[in-house]
Amino acid sequence: MPSYFTRPLSKLVGELEKLPGVGPKSAQRLAFHILRLTAEEVESLSQAILEAKEHVRACSICYNYSDQDTCEICRDARRDRSLLCVVADARDLVAFERTSEYKGLYHVLQGVISPMDGVGPEMLRIRELQKRIAEDGFQEIIVATNPTIEGDATAMYLAAILKPLGLKVSRIAHGMPVGGDLDYADQATLVQSLEWRREM
Repeated sequence: MPSYFTRPLSKLVGELEKLPGVGPKSAQRLAFHILRLTAEEVESLSQAILEAKEHVRACSICYNYSDQDTCEICRDARRDRSLLCVVADARDLVAFERTSEYKGLYHVLQGVISPMDGVGPEMLRIRELQKRIAEDGFQEIIVATNPTIEGDATAMYLAAILKPLGLKVSRIAHGMPVGGDLDYADQATLVQSLEWRREM
């Protein structure tokens, strides 16, 4: 850290840099913003972080974040209990919920298979997923992992263990974004657009 930063400021910037997606410049901007806050605002921010860390835990059913043993979605009797959407983490669940279109239940794997990072299937919530499927009578499992090497590997692994159970296993479509231009699309996206085409 530059010598023109005082030790406490250097420490704050260093801690902020550890956050995902926050580089050195963003960390400095955030640190200077925090310094401009009133003592009450800083206290409120600190308290919110501590409370979240203390009270937020994984739902005992789907592993979404919750401040109770079971999350709001799992407790909602209006949800379609024949549909189960499998996502890598809680952020993906939030993305689906924002659409207000999906009305089924979720299962959060808490990661994806990534041999390069030392993450194997046994480190994910796959055993718990199999237990839920055996007990809860779902008709369709929607695998909604990202279209990355790790996401695809996870999806293929899940399909291999779930299809023999006689379940309908589907994968979310990938391809051109709404409003996108074909001439700006990369080759892999265009290939996926063709592979995941559907009849009109």
